[in-house]
Amino acid sequence: MERVHPRDGSERRLWMDLLGQVQKGVKDNAAVVVDAGVKISQLQARHIERYVVRLSSNFSAGRNTLPVHTRGRKPIYGAVVRPLARTRKGRTIPATPPDEHLTWLYDGRTIAIQVWRELVLPKTVPSLTHETFDVYAFHDPSFKQPWLLATALPIAAQSVYTLYPLRWSVEQLPLAARQMLGTHRQFVHAPEAIHRLPELAFLTGSILSILAAASPPLPTGFWDRHPKPTPGRFRRALFGKPFPRDAPLPDHFRKKRSATDHFPKDHLARLPTSPPIQPDPVSIAA
Repeated sequence: MERVHPRDGSERRLWMDLLGQVQKGVKDNAAVVVDAGVKISQLQARHIERYVVRLSSNFSAGRNTLPVHTRGRKPIYGAVVRPLARTRKGRTIPATPPDEHLTWLYDGRTIAIQVWRELVLPKTVPSLTHETFDVYAFHDPSFKQPWLLATALPIAAQSVYTLYPLRWSVEQLPLAARQMLGTHRQFVHAPEAIHRLPELAFLTGSILSILAAASPPLPTGFWDRHPKPTPGRFRRALFGKPFPRDAPLPDHFRKKRSATDHFPKDHLARLPTSPPIQPDPVSIAA
């Protein structure tokens, strides 16, 4: 877990610090798979050479070679490459023709693949020393929008396609920590609690996922005929159960003895509070 910088809490600074830790821990036979929130420039700044990154639909790059000079000023940048067409101010900007066309029959679906080779970041002067990357556009009939992925690895397009879904497993921890435990409804304001609450939520969510995976599937009711070992089902099974009294706890862990008898319970707690109705003295006299 990486905390934000105390004087620079921007997301860009957090990503740079986090990618620095990733660069130290990544092995030679591994690759870093990230979503579109991370830019190729950030990966190159941290000297991460083995990566697969999702690109935005309006991504553009440049060729690492100068175009042929015909007239006017000599070009200093490579030709602009736009993998996908876009619309700007009512005008359609066409996509750049790909360097390669491929088709792949995967799981009964025909995926059309477009490839652009040896690209550099925009506004980069072409040079043999630059870090280049390849861009792949996967037109899968199962998705409305094509996947636009980039990598600097010399691997086949099919390997790039199968590598990116491996990133989706990282969404399990936020799901278990926020939606299953309900921490997305918790708010804190103290400087230390702002960091500590999500850290404890991720830790507890990971424990909940591990216990759910190691325990038998628990159905939520008679309608759940094919239960799966998910953290949501495991949490529902624990809800309402008494806390085990034989669990060894540290001495500083204790139950807070707060008086709650004066609070409304059950459905009465959901009713809006209003002053009691005073009886009409005229009706009482009558």
